[in-house]
Amino acid sequence: MSGKTTVQSKKNWFVYIIHCSDDSYYTGITTDVDRRFAEHKNKKGAKYFYGRKPEKVVFIESEHDRSSALKREAEIKKQSRTEKLLLVKQFK
Repeated sequence: MSGKTTVQSKKNWFVYIIHCSDDSYYTGITTDVDRRFAEHKNKKGAKYFYGRKPEKVVFIESEHDRSSALKREAEIKKQSRTEKLLLVKQFK
């Protein structure tokens, strides 16, 4: 047995989209959506919320590890508004 510790990649990361007060959408990742949304509401974290208010989590995708969550977040951020709205509609 080697001296290296293997860290098992757990699929406990979420990709989420928040609808904002200016009708924009913010995409992020976290291990706890409720906690992260509360942080956004309390102006902790993302500078995106300095000029707008988070209103509601409108999309959550689970079963990611950190790496796949980051990749999916980047993919969603590249999407058009129309494509993001389709994701949100399918989530409801």
